[in-house]
Amino acid sequence: MSGKNSERTGGELAALQAALAAEHAAVYGYGVVGGRVREERRTEARAAYDAHRARRDALAREVRDLGAEPVAASAAYALPFPVPDSAAAVRFAADLEERVAGVYSDLVRATAGARRREAAGALRETAVRAVRWRGGSVAFPGLAERSDTGGEQAATGAGPSATGAGPVTPTE
Repeated sequence: MSGKNSERTGGELAALQAALAAEHAAVYGYGVVGGRVREERRTEARAAYDAHRARRDALAREVRDLGAEPVAASAAYALPFPVPDSAAAVRFAADLEERVAGVYSDLVRATAGARRREAAGALRETAVRAVRWRGGSVAFPGLAERSDTGGEQAATGAGPSATGAGPVTPTE
């Protein structure tokens, strides 16, 4: 394999692993959301949970197809803020989707062809879910530095990155 292809594949694999880690965290996070959100939003939470599980499973297969071991889910994750009630659960769901969108944005940049189209579709889906939870949109979903709340995320390092930072942080 040429050096350029090897670098692309390495960057692609790292971005796939970061997206997989973010999906693991999102699945965990939606377990929290589902337990706190009001009854009228539980169907929406369940649909998001199922979508993230499906993406997680597909990403794990892609990582294996590249000959690597998929990153494992953590046993538990630290939430970015307390989620004691339905209002906080809705904010948390929007936060989950915004952060996962950022990781998919990284994946779009790192890939080409069918994998890039799939990553762009995942970015679009997470952006749409974020709008539904938040009740409003941002100009550039997945690009924290361009969104209204992104400046704070970029300044605190709370946003996603290609290093695998996801919506919630694994606990030790």
